[in-house]
This record gives sequence, structure tokens and C-alpha cells, in this order.
Amino acid sequence: MRRPLNGVPVYRPDIYAADAIVDPYPHYARLRKLGPVVWLPRHRVYALPRFGECKAVLRDDATFVSGSGVALNAITNRLSRGTTLNSDGAEHDQRRKLVAHRILPRALRAISDSVDEQAVRVVDAAVGKAEIDGVADLATALPLAVVPDLVGWPRDQRDHLLAWGGATFDILGPLNLRWVKASPSSVQMLRFARRVVRHRSVIEGSLGHDVLVAADNGKLPHRECHPLMVDYVAPSLDTTIGAISSALHLFAIFPEQWEILKGNPDLIPNAVNEVVRYESPLRAFSRRAVREATLGDTRIPVGSRVLVIYASANRDENEWDRPDTFDIRRDATRQLGFGQGAHACAGQGLARMETQAILHALVERVDRIELTSPPTWALNNIIRRHESLPLKLIGA
Repeated sequence: MRRPLNGVPVYRPDIYAADAIVDPYPHYARLRKLGPVVWLPRHRVYALPRFGECKAVLRDDATFVSGSGVALNAITNRLSRGTTLNSDGAEHDQRRKLVAHRILPRALRAISDSVDEQAVRVVDAAVGKAEIDGVADLATALPLAVVPDLVGWPRDQRDHLLAWGGATFDILGPLNLRWVKASPSSVQMLRFARRVVRHRSVIEGSLGHDVLVAADNGKLPHRECHPLMVDYVAPSLDTTIGAISSALHLFAIFPEQWEILKGNPDLIPNAVNEVVRYESPLRAFSRRAVREATLGDTRIPVGSRVLVIYASANRDENEWDRPDTFDIRRDATRQLGFGQGAHACAGQGLARMETQAILHALVERVDRIELTSPPTWALNNIIRRHESLPLKLIGA
């Protein structure tokens, strides 16, 4: 590989090409082999493929900021203003506090029984079918039953939520063809959320209702209400759907791991961590350096963008023993799939709860999970999840 003048190794293949989205791990392995910091000339960004540098950047939000946006294009970074994802410091803390109380552990405990009951209904319905699509019948069904009510999205306006949510992530990548195709849907979601706020049609007592009340009390401008709603509804759907569908796929292709889980259901929380480590629902976000920094032996100039590749860090040979092996007995608590530091995923508690609820219900009812035909992966710049996952659930 040719190197630029400052000695940083260069990687020219496009990690956002369709084949790299479907099978990203060979690219990540080559990036890690090149070094802790690699220049991607196509996207003009310093890529961070290893665990140590990713974690360091995520924990140093004074140097590597999110307030200039986390996308790989300036258009989306402007559109994302007003969200927790696109803010730092006191501004970020204020926005997060307005809604985070709804998804803190104490608040989630209040809905845990309801989530468990809905998971049982979802799994029972799936077990009753000869064959299922693991995405539509399991991975999507539970989050769609939980998240929109929690956020307060109008019950009669949910048909487009999945497409809109996926598009909202897609436009956080580079300005490629997927960005072009996704941007109209992302704008539609923002416009609809603005209309929901204007008509105050959120569900009473929901996260969205809390945001409106806070705006009424002068704690934030009303113009920031609709981005905050989108900020929580889209990630809470797509990342959880990705985690659940990946869990189903992994337990189908590694049946010995399913046997281990059935024999010891107490491993379910750790199994979720291992699923997220092995198949990170989020591929990567960028940060902008607001002061000169050094990562590895590389000087990062002021104003540069770095790409934190969570999915590569979670397969780093320097951090994990046998990283390409799926093992639910592994201590995977330090995986970076939910982020780190101030911008760690606020909704990770809910994502864990839903994924664990599905696994608990499956462990009690299903002896084997079998693929009936090859799955397909969704083509999305940011989200790693299946488009379809043909399965057969063999009842206990």
C-alpha cells in the first residue's frame, strides 16, 4: 500500500461498497493489519480499526467531538443538528437528561414484565408456524410492539417507521448511492415528526410527551422536539432488530452454543454481549478532532475526521482471544457495540431487555433453530442487520 507523507498507511477499497457491507470482516482484518490508524482516501477520513484507539476516542469527547456531526458527509451533519448524537458537553447532557429517565434501569424495570409478556406472545406465534422469517416474525415484532409506544409515536402512523429508521441511519454514511436513495425517506421522517410535534399528537405520558412539556417550560426550543423524537425512535428500532436477528442467525449456525444456552439460561445477558461483539449492529461513526492529537504513532491534525469502526474493534486480535469465534461463555462485557463514554447508547438497556426477553422465551420453547435457506443482509451504510432470515423453530 502507498503511504501519504505523514507515513499513515492507505486503504483504497471502499468499505461502504455493497460487497463490503455484506461481508465486512476481511476488510476490517486488513485494516487492523495495516496499523492502528489507516487513511481512507475515498472518504478522506482516518479509520480506527483497532480496539484501543476506538475506545480512547470514544472516551475523549473533549478532543474528538460529536457536535460537528458523526456522519461522513456534511449534508447529514447539518440535518442532524438538535439531536443528542450531534451535540457535546452541557448541551448534550441537557438533551439526554430530558429523555434518558424513561430508559434508565429503574424506569425499565417498570415495563420489564410487559416486555417479557410481549416476547412470549411473539415467540409463541412464531413457534406455531412451519417456517418463519426471523426478521419479520421475531426480530422486528417485539421492538415494534415496545419502542413506538415508549417514544409516543402516533399509533395510526407506524407503517413507515422501519423504512424511515433505516434511512435515517443510511444517510450517516458517505455520499454514495445508498445515501441518495435513503435521503427522501429520512426527510419524510423528520417532516412527519415535526407535524406530530406541531399537532401535539404524541401519546400522553411518553418520552415524546416529556419533550414537549420540557419545551413548554422553556428547557429547550420547540424546534428541537422533533429531532429528539427521531433521535430515539430510529436507533431503538434498528439496533435492536439487528441484535435479535443476529442472535437468531448465530444460534442457528452454531447449534452447540444454543445447547449451552438452553443448559444455562443465566448466560443470556452475556450471550447478548457476545452477539453484539461478534455482529455489531452499528458499523462505524465518525468524530471530528478539535485539537491536535496523537493516536498510535499518528498525528491527527485539527479539523480531521476519524472513523470509529466499532465492528472492527470488536474483532481485534490484540484485544480478544479467538475473536472470530462465537462463544457465549466469553467475557464480552467490554465490547464497544453500544459505544463508550458520554455518547454511549442511551437506549442500550432497552435493547438488552428486548433481546434477552426474546432469548428467554425461545430457550423455554425451542430445542433447535435451523436455517431453511441462506439469509440476506440489508444494504445499509451504518446498520448491520439481516433483510431476511428464513428459519424453522423446532419446538421443545
